Amino acid sequence: MESLKIAFFCWESLYAERVGGLASAASNLAETLAQNHEVHFFTRGEGKDTEINGVRYHYCRPSGEDIVRYCSDMSGKMLERFHEFDTPSFDLLHFHDWHVVDALQKLRDRETVFTYHSTEFGRNGNTFSNGWPFTEISGIERCGASIAKHITAVSSTLRQEAMSLYEIPDWKIDVVHNGIVPGHYQADVDPEAVKRRYGFDPDSPMILFVGRLAWQKGPDMLVDAVPALLREHADGQFAFIGDGQMRRGLETRARSLPVRFLGRLPDAEYVPLLNASDIVAIPSRNEPFGLVLLEAWSAGRCVVASDVGGLSENIEHGTDGVKVRPHPDSIARGLSRVAGSPEKALAMGREGLDKVKKEFPWSRVAGRMEGVYKNLAKHDTIPC
Repeated sequence: MESLKIAFFCWESLYAERVGGLASAASNLAETLAQNHEVHFFTRGEGKDTEINGVRYHYCRPSGEDIVRYCSDMSGKMLERFHEFDTPSFDLLHFHDWHVVDALQKLRDRETVFTYHSTEFGRNGNTFSNGWPFTEISGIERCGASIAKHITAVSSTLRQEAMSLYEIPDWKIDVVHNGIVPGHYQADVDPEAVKRRYGFDPDSPMILFVGRLAWQKGPDMLVDAVPALLREHADGQFAFIGDGQMRRGLETRARSLPVRFLGRLPDAEYVPLLNASDIVAIPSRNEPFGLVLLEAWSAGRCVVASDVGGLSENIEHGTDGVKVRPHPDSIARGLSRVAGSPEKALAMGREGLDKVKKEFPWSRVAGRMEGVYKNLAKHDTIPC
């Protein structure tokens, strides 16, 4: 494919404002594409623009009284930066999630791709408290789908979800999954020493949760599964990495349980904990892809995960992980199954590592995205 000048628009990146898995997904894709193309990445951040691994990162500092107004201001500031570098013109513009749809709206006549990494419905289901503007954000997601020249989603499940929610024709949306750099999540550690450092019993199995403490990720179901697991494996202990609006309530519920909430951790602390864990639990209610799955597999960890979304698509039950229903009883049974068979758990972790090496290198993902760019459909767009 001939070299293109590509602009990425994303509200987070690995090197400035990092919120969740979107930062890793967008930054790694950009850096892989930059091996053959000129890639500029417009995002939030402080300080001077910088070039990292071939990608030129351009920063802005938005403001706003709520998340929607904040993202609208961010889009406007991204556009200002974009126009500084649009000579010669960018060949293709790639927008990631709803936060940057205002910028997409202004540039709708250009060659554009819009990627769903999740949907607002998937993130919140029927739980919309504290005045969260679910309807407004869903409307923005619908708008992004209608005005983009083409759309991608990170799993087949998310593709179907977006098509159903926003009446997207099947010819307009493709699946391009995420990738992983396995070496980033591998570390030669002494598991007992790592456990001891964080206040865990070094001789007992540690079950790890990684993610936002939010409805979508199901941390409450994992906490509710703890007593049932302890009846079978009294020495079980749990580490929760991440933060979110559910944290205070979860800490209250888990007060008498062998559960520690460690908050957000830098990679320098997260990766050793990941490699020292015995099981990684992913109890999501909705999971468009599930980057934590690839991270766990990269470390050779056994995974017990909800049979939903990208988790369901990528796990072969009983071979490289255990799939469970998103319910505390089922989660407890799945955890008990592997906690009672350490040899089987290790074997499933090794199978997962083999899978990420074969199926999820970023070079393969970037090749699929280049195919989307190459075949970008020309068609009229629909007003929002």
